Amino acid sequence: MKNILLFLAVIALIATMVLWIRHGGGDPYPNLSTTPRLGAGMLEEVLAYAEPIGNVAVNRDGRIFFTVHPEARPKGNKLLEYVAGAAIPYPSGAAQTELFDTVLGLSIDSLNRLWTIDHGNHGMRAAKIIGIDLDSGKILREQSFDKSIAPTGSFLQDLQVSSDGRTIVIADASFWRKSPAIIVYDVETGQSRRVLESHESVSAEQFMIRSGDKDMEFMGGIVALRGGIDGIALGPEWLYYGALSGSGLYRVKLDDLRDTRLPPAQLAKRVERFSDKPLSDGFSRDNSGNIYITDVEHSSVFIVGPGQPLATLIQSNKVRWPDALSFGPDGWLYLADSALPDLILQSREHIEAAGPYRIFRFQPGFEGVPGQ
Repeated sequence: MKNILLFLAVIALIATMVLWIRHGGGDPYPNLSTTPRLGAGMLEEVLAYAEPIGNVAVNRDGRIFFTVHPEARPKGNKLLEYVAGAAIPYPSGAAQTELFDTVLGLSIDSLNRLWTIDHGNHGMRAAKIIGIDLDSGKILREQSFDKSIAPTGSFLQDLQVSSDGRTIVIADASFWRKSPAIIVYDVETGQSRRVLESHESVSAEQFMIRSGDKDMEFMGGIVALRGGIDGIALGPEWLYYGALSGSGLYRVKLDDLRDTRLPPAQLAKRVERFSDKPLSDGFSRDNSGNIYITDVEHSSVFIVGPGQPLATLIQSNKVRWPDALSFGPDGWLYLADSALPDLILQSREHIEAAGPYRIFRFQPGFEGVPGQ
C-alpha cells in the first residue's frame, strides 16, 4: 500500500510540475501609464447589472447589447439589450437556451446586424457564430464550427466585422490549448480558416497579470491567467490585434487575411508590430485610425495612432477589469467592466456579493465608428 501511495504522490507531483511549467509563473509587466489625458470624472456609468458583464456592442441608433460573462456560469439570460433602464433578454427569453451556450463576444456591422461568438466552453462543445438582423429581429445565421476551426481547448472570444460586411475576424485566445490563432470567416460562403496559429503576434508572453493588489493566478499559484490574441480592431485596410499577455500591438492587412492563395509563411511575413501596449483585453478603432486599448492592470484605456504616441487616455479605479470597447453614436466610447478578479473560479456566493457589474462610457474626443 505504501508503494502505491508513494507512486500516486510522485505522479501527482509530476503532473503539478508540468501544469506549472505550462500554465504558471510569470514576470511583472512594466507600467506604461502616462498622465491621463481625460479626467476620471468624464467616465459615466451607463448601467449596472447583477451578473458579470462580458462584452458590449452599441449600434448606430444607440441600442446597447451585452453578454453575461460565461465564466460566471449563468443559468438564465446570456445576451441582453438595455431598454428604458431595464436589461431585456435578446432576441427573446426562449432564445437564451435555444441559441446560446457560452456566448461572449459580440459586434454590430455596418448593415445593422448583430454577430455573436460562442466558444463552446473552451471548445469542449461546438463553438458557434450567430447573426441577427437588428431591424427585423430575424436570425440570419446560426452556424457551428468543427474541430479544425475550434478545437478542444480553444477560446473563441472576440469578433469584428469588416466595413463591407463580407468578413468576420475572430480571436482564439486559447488559454488551455496554447495554440492561439485568428479565424477568418467568409459571411457569404460560411467558410472559415485558422491563420497565424501560434505566430508570435498572437501568442502569450511570460508575464504575470496583476490587477489591483491581486496576481491573476489560481490553484495555489499553479495556473496563471495568460492568454493569446484577445483584443482585435478592424478597419477598412488593417486588422489590429494583440495578446492578452503580450507586449505588442500588431497589424496585418485585411486583404492578406482574405487571400486564400497566400501561403502561411508569406502571411506571417506581412505581419507588422505597430506599437508597444499594456497587458490588455478589448480594442476599438476610430475613423481617424486611432486604436483604443484597455489596460487590465491599471483600470485604464490607452490610445495610439497616427500622430498619437501610446498614452493613457482615461483611468478610473471604479473599473475593476476594463474589458470590451464599443463606439456608439455621438462619439461615445462604451466600456464593459467584466471584473474578472471577482469572477474566475469564484463561488456563486462570491460573484453575487461582488455585484453589481457595470458598463461605462466616455467621450474620447475623436470620431468613432458605431458598433466597432
